[in-house]
Amino acid sequence: MPTALVTGATAGLGKAFTRALAEQGWDLVLVARSGTDLERHAARLALGHGTRVDVLPADLTTDEGCAAVTARLAGDPAVDLLVNNAGIGYERPFLDTGIEAEERLLDLNVRAVLRLTNAALEQMTKRRSGAILNVASVAGLGPAWLSSTYPASKAWIIGFTESLATSRQVRSAGIRMTALLPGYTRTEFHQRAGIPTTFPPAWLWLDADDVARTALQDLRRGKVLSIPSSRYKIAAWGLRHLPRALSRKFAWDISGPAH
Repeated sequence: MPTALVTGATAGLGKAFTRALAEQGWDLVLVARSGTDLERHAARLALGHGTRVDVLPADLTTDEGCAAVTARLAGDPAVDLLVNNAGIGYERPFLDTGIEAEERLLDLNVRAVLRLTNAALEQMTKRRSGAILNVASVAGLGPAWLSSTYPASKAWIIGFTESLATSRQVRSAGIRMTALLPGYTRTEFHQRAGIPTTFPPAWLWLDADDVARTALQDLRRGKVLSIPSSRYKIAAWGLRHLPRALSRKFAWDISGPAH
């Protein structure tokens, strides 16, 4: 059986990815901070799908956490698919968040993705096979949130993935890389970040399981960017092609009084 390693595996899109992969017969390595949550989720997956599930508690905002996961990526059995899903965002505007919290966001959303992707590619290029799925956001395509570091971190993931996925070094080794750009998706992410879910309207929200299945399908098809649903494909087109001065007028300003 092929093996997939999923970060942020006990909540939100990460949990949806583990369910979709288990249904497809993948063995799994689950990474998250809480060992208790990992064991509980692993037991449910193993019982429900008969798949092998290993757990690896690690805080990816730390050097020690990243080192533990990079060591597993170099170990056996080989990891055939890396899903860089773990990420955070904040409801508070930039100047109210505090620099330590902002650095933690960049450590998780950017630095951990960089380190884990590097470790995975070192092994995959030797084997000349493998795949990497990096979870970004449609917000990373333009000024969607004002006074927030989150879109900038996701913009980095998009640019990073596109740069590597289309390079000769990666393509010639038979490795597929995809950046997932979901829109508003019903997960625990917003509750953890303190972001209200009464906005936007219900028709703009996506289902996490649908997003995960779409992303895995697009990865198999060799798409570099996966944008679930036609409504967010339209939004992505607008963010990429409309004048940025115009896009900024419609952006959500989390430092505003009515955000």
